[in-house]
Amino acid sequence: MKIGIVGCGNISGAYFGGAQKTDVVEIKSCADLNMDAARRQAEKHGCEAVTVDALLADPEIELVVNLTIPRAHAEVALRAIEAGKHTYSEKPFAVDVASGKRVIDAARAKGVRVGCAPDTFLGAGIQTSRKALDGGAIGKPLAGSAFMCGHGHESWHPNPAFYYDIGGGPMFDMGPYYVTALVNILGPAKRVAAVTSKGFDERIATSEAAKGLRIPVNTPTHLAGTIEFANGAVVTMIMSFDMWRHGLPCIELYGTEGSIRVPDPNGFGGTVSVSKAREDWQEVPLAFPNNARMIGVIDMAQAIRSGRPHRANGELAYHVLEVMASFERSSVTGRHVEISTQIERPAAMALGLAEWEIDK
Repeated sequence: MKIGIVGCGNISGAYFGGAQKTDVVEIKSCADLNMDAARRQAEKHGCEAVTVDALLADPEIELVVNLTIPRAHAEVALRAIEAGKHTYSEKPFAVDVASGKRVIDAARAKGVRVGCAPDTFLGAGIQTSRKALDGGAIGKPLAGSAFMCGHGHESWHPNPAFYYDIGGGPMFDMGPYYVTALVNILGPAKRVAAVTSKGFDERIATSEAAKGLRIPVNTPTHLAGTIEFANGAVVTMIMSFDMWRHGLPCIELYGTEGSIRVPDPNGFGGTVSVSKAREDWQEVPLAFPNNARMIGVIDMAQAIRSGRPHRANGELAYHVLEVMASFERSSVTGRHVEISTQIERPAAMALGLAEWEIDK
């Protein structure tokens, strides 16, 4: 399947690199408002650099991979859908629930598919955790914890400003990895209760490319709350850009018969460990070899060809978006927020996969 990439910033290299490991997709062209950035990636990876309009008008391109900044995700997706193309977006799906719904509704009306990152939940780490839980390794899941804590991106990212704008912050930047992993393992969320805050009104960049840049903070940078899942599990979550150091785990789930440590959902592999009752932790072998970013696009392309549902789909991303947005909404209103979308978990990945193999 011929695809086009819109947005040639920092994350695009991972997508170009992933596409080179498979013959399922071919990147025909790339576009960016900064044509120099598009030309650099095109020259490096052997495709064409074109304008966004030209990419969307190209009849050979079936799928548009949208790697723009969060504020532009919905706008670019809607343009691609209007052009009759399937679209796969970098996370988050949109910066607000209303924009996400417009994308879902437009795709249904046009008869095209929508996909969205993260695809890390298709990696061996999260899939092995799901297999263990589904197999009864910890009994019925009762509770859990999920933590992503640090001090933000201004110390290393070449363009850190958008991380502190609407659609940024720790929840919309890193929350998609954590909430998607939890939904994949536990099923859909039911309601959210949370308190949010903003530790600093301004950040000063210290990264080499943006050193000295003064960044206004327009979004919560510390979010603490609880997600109640439809299966009854209650998961405590903290997403923070206001913590210098901590000793918190990524994800742990606690059941009637034991506990499971889930690896960092921002990666594809990692270590899965299970403890039965009060016994020591035991490492669980990963279910298949590791894969990498772009696996969601590959799965989507194969699903389109074969007619099956794709896993990193728009409905999942929209559900995750609603959960993430509910943290700030709960904090502002001082009430629980009921999650309106209820979805099925995506199909588990087949066991015994070779590297990058999906359709089994």
